[in-house]
Amino acid sequence: MNGAAASPAPLIQRVYQLLADQQFHSGTRLAAACDVSRSAIWKAIAALRELGVTVHAVAHRGYRLPCATAPLEATLIRKALPAAIAARLRHGTTLWSTSSTNADLMTQSDLPPGRFDFLTAEYQTAGRGRHTRSWYAPPGEAICLSMSWNFQSLPATVSALSLAVGVCALRTLKRSGVTGAELKWPNDLVAGEAKLGGILAELRAEVGGPAFVVIGIGLNVALGTAVIEQVKASGTQPIDLAALGLSLAERNSITAALIAEVIAGLVQFEREGFSAFAQEWRAADALSGKVVRVSLDAGSVSGHARGIDLDGALCVQTREGIQRFVTGDVSVRAVA
Repeated sequence: MNGAAASPAPLIQRVYQLLADQQFHSGTRLAAACDVSRSAIWKAIAALRELGVTVHAVAHRGYRLPCATAPLEATLIRKALPAAIAARLRHGTTLWSTSSTNADLMTQSDLPPGRFDFLTAEYQTAGRGRHTRSWYAPPGEAICLSMSWNFQSLPATVSALSLAVGVCALRTLKRSGVTGAELKWPNDLVAGEAKLGGILAELRAEVGGPAFVVIGIGLNVALGTAVIEQVKASGTQPIDLAALGLSLAERNSITAALIAEVIAGLVQFEREGFSAFAQEWRAADALSGKVVRVSLDAGSVSGHARGIDLDGALCVQTREGIQRFVTGDVSVRAVA
């Protein structure tokens, strides 16, 4: 810290934080609490709605957020980390908005081996999934989390890293009481045919040297109607933790649990490789035995999904025999 005063939070963030208790707040009370005009409050409410946040407005009662959960706070997340994981933390930060938490952490590769940073944001203006797809996550309705880590050397099965992280995320959900979640190759958390979350692993490595990786996890917590319709329009059926029975999800606790499980998993992955995660991944494989279509740049291949091998490659039984597909510019869908 250099002693400079922190910049005041944007008005839209302050209004969101006041409304996050899901109670009604009048425009007059909000204006007084934020020391602004009623007109400024109205504009902040409109801005929240533009971000996809559902805001109820009732005459003589005020505004409320029916789907919001408690704001993400770095202090609460850090306090909830187990001591052994907290000892490895270098920087932990929460932001109201950024372009991409993964992109932000990719610029900070001076991380000592065995240490990590984490970054969360309520809203990303350029949140990404694989193949540069957009990730829709309005404030309060999801978890947008990135973690950076520096391996001492490049693990032999690094191509399966996102699968190992998927196992870590699923462990977290199970311990939180979530049932019905599975893993869809290579990096999706699903429930049935609906998408619950996704993982994006980005790597920067030198031959014979350390390997810097940023792991991004997006997890739907309590989506509002607006974003559900937006995601459906993009061709994906979404689902959230609330729909899976975790109606009172505490995002700070879940975020801390995700961080702890993933960092412990990265330590294990560096020591043992993907073999330590393969059995759990296979047990949660959402595609196993299904007819699938694998899309590649050169066309598509159809067949029956036969699980994964110890390198994390998808194995598909085709007329020509078993074909292996590794993560990269490949996508796979079950065929009805």
